Amino acid sequence: MTYIHALEEDPPPGRDPIDWKLVTNLPVDDLSAAVEKLGWYALRWKAEVFHKVMKSGCRAEEARLETAERLAKFLALIAVVSWRIFFVAMSARAKPDAAPDSVLTFAEITALDQIDASRTRPRLQRPTLAVYLLQIAMLGGYLARKHDPPPGNMVVWRGMTRLHEIAFGISIGSSRRCG
Repeated sequence: MTYIHALEEDPPPGRDPIDWKLVTNLPVDDLSAAVEKLGWYALRWKAEVFHKVMKSGCRAEEARLETAERLAKFLALIAVVSWRIFFVAMSARAKPDAAPDSVLTFAEITALDQIDASRTRPRLQRPTLAVYLLQIAMLGGYLARKHDPPPGNMVVWRGMTRLHEIAFGISIGSSRRCG
């Protein structure tokens, strides 16, 4: 077993330093190996959030499937849905100025544009991923006040669900019919 202790030397003002104490059974022969293990541990929170989206957003624990085959299909489906929610939210945080079409579909962007166009004061001034994510989060109940933290995955999940319902309604209303 190897004990790794990481202490942040210069934390930002007003925040306690990061102080991690890790125990691992993986080989740690030098500083670069220790830093690698710390990098892996830093990803743990993302895995926790991903599973929270699966459990809370997709309500995985409420599924009462009676066969392993049905459960495997259900888990495969919600893994993709959960990954998408997580990917959209994390992409907007990592690259807020990215183009929305880097992670959103044409139908999602079109629906958000139409929602915004119907407002008396449009909000989509700049077509960036962060601005579009904010609109998605607001569909999910995010208030977007000045001092609010960035929208979380659960509010993005609710917003994406609502956005898809709206996009589906737009697609039904825009399809031409004969007769």
